[in-house]
Order: sequence, then structure tokens, then C-alpha cells
Amino acid sequence: MTYDFDKMTDRRGVGSLKWDVPERELPMWVADMDFETAPEIIQALQRRAAHGIFGYSVVTQDWYEAYQSWWRQCHHLEMEQSWLVFCTGVVPAISSAVRKLTTVGENVLVQTPVYNIFFNSIRNNGRNILESPLVYDGGEYSIDFGDLEEKLANPQTTLMLLCNPHNPVGKIWDRGTLARIGELCEKHHVLVLSDEIHCDLTDPGSEYVPFASVSNLCRDNSVTCLAPTKTFNIAGLQTAAVMVPNPVIRHKLERGLNTDEVAEPNAFAIGAAVAAFEKGGPWLEELREYLAGNKRLVRSFVKQHLPEIKVVPSEATYLLWLDCGEITEDAGELTRFIRRDSGLYLTEGEEYGACGKQFIRLNPACPRERLEDGLKRLEKSIQNWKKEKTQ
Repeated sequence: MTYDFDKMTDRRGVGSLKWDVPERELPMWVADMDFETAPEIIQALQRRAAHGIFGYSVVTQDWYEAYQSWWRQCHHLEMEQSWLVFCTGVVPAISSAVRKLTTVGENVLVQTPVYNIFFNSIRNNGRNILESPLVYDGGEYSIDFGDLEEKLANPQTTLMLLCNPHNPVGKIWDRGTLARIGELCEKHHVLVLSDEIHCDLTDPGSEYVPFASVSNLCRDNSVTCLAPTKTFNIAGLQTAAVMVPNPVIRHKLERGLNTDEVAEPNAFAIGAAVAAFEKGGPWLEELREYLAGNKRLVRSFVKQHLPEIKVVPSEATYLLWLDCGEITEDAGELTRFIRRDSGLYLTEGEEYGACGKQFIRLNPACPRERLEDGLKRLEKSIQNWKKEKTQ
């Protein structure tokens, strides 16, 4: 490999959300990789820092071109420059869209288990969370379209938050599935906001489908959140985009983003995104291979040492969803025990909706040596958990 993903990075003492934990703990919870970003991005940031002046910034032409070129080449989507609006992050964009495109007391539909911050964006803005749980057959997830349509048909439902690919279950929604979602939402006058921040983190050989690329209907009834931040591990630089082909919806959203003061870039946001999309491709290809190897390691280890736990098949994201139903109905209790017992810090599945109660989310996006440490801690704690429960 050209890039060294085995390098044991040290993130303590730098104000890292993930690593702001006691010394004995090993955090594998939040979706944040323990890899340095692409050297090409670091070099671009160093050049910008060397300039020494950090006044107000604007969105430059090369930012638009970088997004357009990346989605054209990597995801077969032709987007017009006018469709793109800068935003400081996907979560600010979602919250702003909820405020601007829905009314207090209306329903915002989510497919659970799903990214837990969706709930905050809905609840904190006085809207109602309406869950359409995904169907879990003991191996993988699918959509209950009967339930979905029933809830979309509720006149109080005005917005659907789509996670594409889906976090935490790692599902890539195929074109037919997305088309059906689009048809149902159009039929029942529900706008789709598609969070596609994990789109580039697919397994080698797998490819995601942009919701807006499926049909004119999907394109014209949607808002899509995009960013290089998850892919290149630069979330702290606060750089993202909202793609809105429909000019009426776009005007409303632009006003919302400006009102919320999340539409202006900091001094590093534009250059980092441009460097990522223009020069980060080779780094990303090697990253995807490395992450796939880490996922294989987790599956193999769990199968051999923790056969009571099932790793739900994943095609995208670097996260893994562990089914602990054979050993507990309350994985929250289990994750708290694991953290006390071995210091391994994981996320309890119930944070992603009540249907996640028997699951744990594990983030294996780290050097393999660190991942092996985490898996050994997991094995030790599960054994101690079972002993405690049988005493």
C-alpha cells in the first residue's frame, strides 16, 4: 500500500470527542476514524495555514467543480452547479431543513434503527418522530413497504429522512427500492431528505445509488446532504454541501441555512473539500480495502470466539452492527458492563431506536493492532458477562 493505515495514531490530549476518555479506555463508538487524512489534504491545509491570514471566506468556483466532477466520475450523477449550496455540516443542514421545510407538530419519518442524531434534529425542533422500523429477519434488514406507506399517508407526515447508505446497519439501498420510496413519497406529498454522507465508504466492488439519480420524480422531490468529511476523516473542518435540484425547495432551504448562520465557510473548509475530491481518490481506494480487511477480521474473530453474537452483513459505512440477542435482551446494559470491565467503549443499539435494543454498534475504523486489542477486550468482557449472569 502507498498509504500507512497501520500507523498507531495518538489522539489523546487534542480535544478529540472520541478520545476524551479515561486512559484505560479504548473508544470504538462514534463514527470517527483513527487514521490521518489523505496527505494531499494535509498539504493543502498546510499551504493555506502558511498564508497566515484567516479572514472571511467565500465559496469558490473550484468547490462546485470538485463536487460535480466527483459525483459524475464516482457515482454517475450529473449535477448542475446551481443545485449545490455550501453548509457547515450535514447535521446542521438536516436541522435547518426540518425547521424550514416542515411546521411544528408535523411528523418527520425515519426508518429505525437509524443514525441517532436524526431524533435530535426532529425532537429539538418541535416536530414528531414517526418511526417505520426496518424488518430484521435475523440476518439482514429490509423495508416494510406496507408500514412505510401507511405512515407516509398520514396527512401530518411531511418529511422523510432517508439514510443512504443506511447507518448503522450498513445497507446499500438498490435502485428499485429507492424508486419505490420516491414514488410513495411523491404520492403522499412527502419531501425526501437523503443523508448520503457515507456514500463513498462502500465495500470494494459495491456502489451506492444517489437517490436523486433514480428518476426525475426522486430528483425533484428531494434534498440530498453530501460531504467529504466522513470519507476523509475531516469532520472537524465543518465542510458539507446540500444538493437541491428543485429551485423552489432550494430557495427555501438556502434561506433556512442563511437564517441559521450555517452557510458560510471557515478558512479551511473549501480548500479541504477541493483537495479531497480532486486528489483523494487513490487514498480512498486503499482505505476501502483496509476497512474491508478490518470488517473481515471482526467477522472471523466473532465467529470463532463469540459465536453467540451475529455480525449483521454490511455493504457500506465502516461501522458494524452486532446482534447480541442470544445473550441479552438489553445490549445497553451489556455495553455498560463491557466499558466497566475492559474499558472498551461501544454504542448501545437502543440509541438508534427501540428496535435496536439487542444490538451494539462497533467502529472498527482504526489500525489493525488497535482493532485486535478491542476484539480481545470484547471477548474477555463477554466471557465475564456470561459468568456473572450464571452465578
